[in-house]
Amino acid sequence: MTGPESPDRRRLLTAGAAALGAAAAAQLWLPATASAAQPNLPAGLFSLGVASGDPLPDGIVLWTRLAPDPLHGGGMPARTVPVQWEISEDSRFATGVRRGTAQAKPAYGHSVHVDVRGLRPDRTYWYRFRADGQISPRGRTRTAPDATGRGPLRVALASCQNWQQGYFTPYADMRAQDPDVVVFVGDYIYESPPSATGVRRHEGAGEPHTLVQYRNRHAQYRRDPDLRAMHAAAPWVVTFDDHEVDNDFAGQVPQDPDKQSHAAFVARLTAAYQAYYEHMPVRASAVPNGPHIRMHRRLDFGRLARLNVLDTRQFRSNQATSQAGARSPSRTMLGAAQKKWLLDGLHDSPASWNLVASQIMMAETDLLIGAGKQWYYDAWDGYQVERNALLARFATVRNPVVLSGDRHVTMISDLKRNFADPRSAVVGAEFVGTSISSGGDQDQAAFHAFMDPRKPDNPHWKLVDAHRGYHLFDIHRDRIDAQVRVVDTVLRTTARARTLARLRVDDGRPGVRRV
Repeated sequence: MTGPESPDRRRLLTAGAAALGAAAAAQLWLPATASAAQPNLPAGLFSLGVASGDPLPDGIVLWTRLAPDPLHGGGMPARTVPVQWEISEDSRFATGVRRGTAQAKPAYGHSVHVDVRGLRPDRTYWYRFRADGQISPRGRTRTAPDATGRGPLRVALASCQNWQQGYFTPYADMRAQDPDVVVFVGDYIYESPPSATGVRRHEGAGEPHTLVQYRNRHAQYRRDPDLRAMHAAAPWVVTFDDHEVDNDFAGQVPQDPDKQSHAAFVARLTAAYQAYYEHMPVRASAVPNGPHIRMHRRLDFGRLARLNVLDTRQFRSNQATSQAGARSPSRTMLGAAQKKWLLDGLHDSPASWNLVASQIMMAETDLLIGAGKQWYYDAWDGYQVERNALLARFATVRNPVVLSGDRHVTMISDLKRNFADPRSAVVGAEFVGTSISSGGDQDQAAFHAFMDPRKPDNPHWKLVDAHRGYHLFDIHRDRIDAQVRVVDTVLRTTARARTLARLRVDDGRPGVRRV
């Protein structure tokens, strides 16, 4: 894709602010088509903005949801509404490329997912929607390069945005950095009940359990202006972790099975997965089937990068409760089918870089100072046999790099073939991105007082930090240049951003280093 210093990128940055606003009346591209037999819809249909996702060389998913009353079920009548869409190669829509009409159905919360095909590879496009005479904000997106493309590619990694613990200020800086694609690896919403001490308060009266409640929670998060603007600025590739449903759930086992029966939790999964699909720019392959949803998938960016998006929640065994359990060969994170899918995709990859989007940290975190080990069992440390088998295969894969979240901190590590053996070979690199807002403005001194004494027991750690922000990657054929971008606060609506650290992964040299 177009590099960060290209003329095309500079042109887009110059045009960005104006082009993401609402369409002017003089630029309406289609006549009104509302039937006189139908009453007019409420104002504010596009309150949740627009988004795009899962770029292909010839296609992109365009998303919106009609929700004039977003925090109270959406506020739409119980009927299907036609929604016109248009996509163009210029921001003023002077030359149309594709247009059509989608149906916003009440069964899917009046969400719209348009899988546009027939586009040109490695191109910037602009898109918008219209319903009942109302015009959406304009969005900007980009297709993937074709099979011969060799980059460069700019990727932003984000995760963990808790509405109550801070504003989503890192997205303002992310938008200014103009990534080609955003990879979001989980905890898009939090299911926690409202808190009187939060910076902002969750809607509702408790945790969501029903479809309407999950819709309301997603809609509240979509109301954040920085998040909404970032969705309109670039395509996203998303997957979920636990908080989109229930903290630390595993498969169909809730965090607290003594309080949630199996039947009740299956109903909760069904509601949560449907609301997730309704609010994400994903293809019809992700339409849920009851308590099941297909989220693991693969996207290629020419011969430069292959992105394998994992689902580390839906197929996993329940968390271990002991070190013996964490070492059990019967415990799985991915399930047999997904594991084979991943290994096949890594083995067959033509790409220079093989990226794996894993919701939870793969490298070891030994919390016990000195002899012995102490792990987080919810992460890959709790599934060590499967992790070690995967890392052994990494040794035969070209340039594997894992992109993770969950921890609410930056943790950048070498990946070792066997973390039990200090002499084990380095087989890859992992970037655990910090949170967008989860954890709020963390006490840096207290964090380092806890983590720094543990660094000798984790020599594979290259950088550990607790600022809020995201990671930015410029991927080239011979290297990945990474930046840890952080903000000074998420407790106010604006923040100052800076590069905390720069790191590099070199082609053919497993691991990561500071630069």
